[in-house]
Amino acid sequence: MPSDAGTPPGAGAPSDAGILIVDDHEDTLYALEAALAPLGYPLRRATSGDQALKQVLRGQVALLLLDVRIPGVDGLDVVRCMRRVEQTQHIPVVLLTGFGFDPELSATAFRLGVADLVRKPVDPWALRTKVRHLHETHRRHLALQREVRDLRARLREHTGNGPTPPGRPHPDAPAPRSRPRGAREGERDSLQKDRT
Repeated sequence: MPSDAGTPPGAGAPSDAGILIVDDHEDTLYALEAALAPLGYPLRRATSGDQALKQVLRGQVALLLLDVRIPGVDGLDVVRCMRRVEQTQHIPVVLLTGFGFDPELSATAFRLGVADLVRKPVDPWALRTKVRHLHETHRRHLALQREVRDLRARLREHTGNGPTPPGRPHPDAPAPRSRPRGAREGERDSLQKDRT
């Protein structure tokens, strides 16, 4: 379906950064991969929290689709670890749960900055829409971060190469203090008295 086709990955994230799907049930992994395949993003999988964290720390993950109940480190603990590390704290996470509505889980998840909490079985169309939006938002965020870093580097080069050209104040220079009007008029009066 054309509406499911997303912009190909790679414009803002590393070219092989993709979506990491984390679940300990093989059939769920296949179902989620089938739902997300039309988007065209690279799909990776992990079956435990430890595996998920290793992949995330390698820097090849642009979005995480994460089951809450997985062996070892559970889904919420994976998110807690990610939020403590600068390189992973902005990666969007969609938590998956096979249980009914749990207000405590929802509150904890959103407090940790989880983008969404989705109940299984998932609606493939709704999941694709969420994932495409989150992936593209993250890609734009990374591109903006790179642009800011480049601009800061250029500014450092510019300010490190001697004085600023005449007529343009240095970016860090304080604004010149303006004299009160009366001071100039007083100076004029004293000059005129000296001349006479």
